[in-house]
Amino acid sequence: MNSIDSILQFHRLLSVPDPLHPMISVVHLEDIRFKNDDLLKRFSTNFYSISLKKDVQAKMKYGQNYYDFDKGMLSFTAPKQVQVLDLIEPNLPNNGAGTGYVLMFHPDFLFKHPLAAAIKSYGFFSYMVNEALHLSEREERNIEDLFLKIEEEYQHIDRNTQDIMLSQIELLLNYSTRFYERQFITRKVNNHDVLSRMEQLLNAYFESEETLKAGQPSVESLANQLNLSPHYLSDLLRSLTGQSAQQHIQEKLIEKAKEYLSVTNLSVAEIAYQLGFEYPQSFNKLFKKKTSISPLEFRQKFN
Repeated sequence: MNSIDSILQFHRLLSVPDPLHPMISVVHLEDIRFKNDDLLKRFSTNFYSISLKKDVQAKMKYGQNYYDFDKGMLSFTAPKQVQVLDLIEPNLPNNGAGTGYVLMFHPDFLFKHPLAAAIKSYGFFSYMVNEALHLSEREERNIEDLFLKIEEEYQHIDRNTQDIMLSQIELLLNYSTRFYERQFITRKVNNHDVLSRMEQLLNAYFESEETLKAGQPSVESLANQLNLSPHYLSDLLRSLTGQSAQQHIQEKLIEKAKEYLSVTNLSVAEIAYQLGFEYPQSFNKLFKKKTSISPLEFRQKFN
């Protein structure tokens, strides 16, 4: 895998003019001319990027799957995140990349600003390509306006430039949070299907006693089986139920624990091991946290 260290280096790979600012840049997709370079086959960058893409004629590949993005959509990439670019189409204008913008900014640009810490709370920087934010026309205009304001601001650098651009980036991220919440709501039917499939996976996992061999189910393993990223799965579930994926796993653990405690003669320690806990004390602590009573106190209700 190739690492692209600077925004300048990436500009040159995209065959666009050098950036006016070393730590932040906005590139217009219609200006891009991808070089047929192995660097872009599988790569990571040392900076954040946010892309607004429209009318993409070529296809983008994630894993073994291709995704079409012919309407406005927003995607996010964090530093060190592996990317695969498979939309080199020499017979299409600007290689089929469509129109739109790519905002790039280096983590050092956030230095000493509250956003340096806060940016890690925006889970969509860990979403997969197929979990991009699809925008309405009005949302698209709002986002496009912010890209253009950032681009305009670094044309004349002064002592206020950085603060103004950071404020606009923060606004862009907060709008994106709002729009993702809207997307979770408008896709409620499909999202409930994800919830149902996750419940089925958890039930099958516990019924097979897989916990004895592999331990408790992880958010990562469930997300992988659902073809979602862990952050997207958690955010989706939180929008539906108010609970993260990890909390759903814990609820299922407690549900199964109550079943063992009420209908079997297994000891509390045996139940803990049966549910994938390495130490019974950890099981006791979680059970009491979730139910306000200990496993033994719960069992006594049935004696």
